[in-house]
Amino acid sequence: MSTECKKRAVLVGCNYPNTINELSGCVNDAKAMREMIVSRFGFDSENVELLTDEPESTYKPTRANIMAALKKMVVATKEGDALLFHFSGHGVVDVIDHHQPSRKGEAIVPCDLNLIFDVDLGQLIQQLPSGSSFTIVSDSCHSGGLIDKSKEQIGPHSTLRGIAPPVDYKTRGISIETLYQCLLTAANVMSGTQSFLDITAVDNAINTGTDNMTGVGSLLTTIFGNNVSLKFLPHYERDILNLRSLTEDEGILLSGCQANELSFDLRASDKTEGKAFGAFTYSILKVIKESNDALTNRQLVVKARNEIIKLGIGQQHSCLYCSDENADAAFLGHQPNTTTGA
Repeated sequence: MSTECKKRAVLVGCNYPNTINELSGCVNDAKAMREMIVSRFGFDSENVELLTDEPESTYKPTRANIMAALKKMVVATKEGDALLFHFSGHGVVDVIDHHQPSRKGEAIVPCDLNLIFDVDLGQLIQQLPSGSSFTIVSDSCHSGGLIDKSKEQIGPHSTLRGIAPPVDYKTRGISIETLYQCLLTAANVMSGTQSFLDITAVDNAINTGTDNMTGVGSLLTTIFGNNVSLKFLPHYERDILNLRSLTEDEGILLSGCQANELSFDLRASDKTEGKAFGAFTYSILKVIKESNDALTNRQLVVKARNEIIKLGIGQQHSCLYCSDENADAAFLGHQPNTTTGA
């Protein structure tokens, strides 16, 4: 007997309030996406997990909470289910070990700065039952590589002519140096107030260097122990997990920009209907609202690129990474309900 397919989502918005990394539109992105998928795509609100770093939020988007929400969603998934992970916030990319270029990776930045890399998402995706789908919409800098080995459908080879950026924007990316300094400050504060964080361990982490992700990984491991990305675990621990590369038909990535680009965080203005948003998320939602028909993943990304241009941004090229079949499949696998308001 067949069972009804379910749609599940984890939506994350990180504005990093009251920090040097503060953004404006990420929480709005996540909330607007929730409204859209419930009203237009048949998601039950009980199967939509929203994590934001608003001051009043009791469930902050730390790495631990995001990964727990994703694991819960994956474990509950049955054949035919459609999953969505939407992240709005900062992104970062760097070579973790310069002696091993293959260890270069793209990461998203939770509110506690404890990075989630492409390999962490890949480990979850490879656990999904056949016949289910996992769509990632990432409105963050360097987000074009968040699914390992996915086939490029719309990417760096589909460039658009550059246009001068608008003045009312901020980019959604953190430099390695800034990330390192933020973590170092946190580690020093913690070592002075919490007995479990040894100052010697902090000193050892500092000695690994600040010029690449190795130093960041050492500080994260010092602060969070084993609750860090698989990228920072010793080789033997990663081997035990039997990690493998994903095939091109595992996972669908709609990224706000190419792996070497920045995504734009737009302040409230007439261009964005008076609210702060990410350029990519705003464009996706606008395209869906104005469409009466189902959109394929390919159509949605192409139309979103055009909307980003209309916002006055020519340096950000949204991308699509997935198999040929998934590129021409309906976004979230569902015919939008055109009888409800958008």
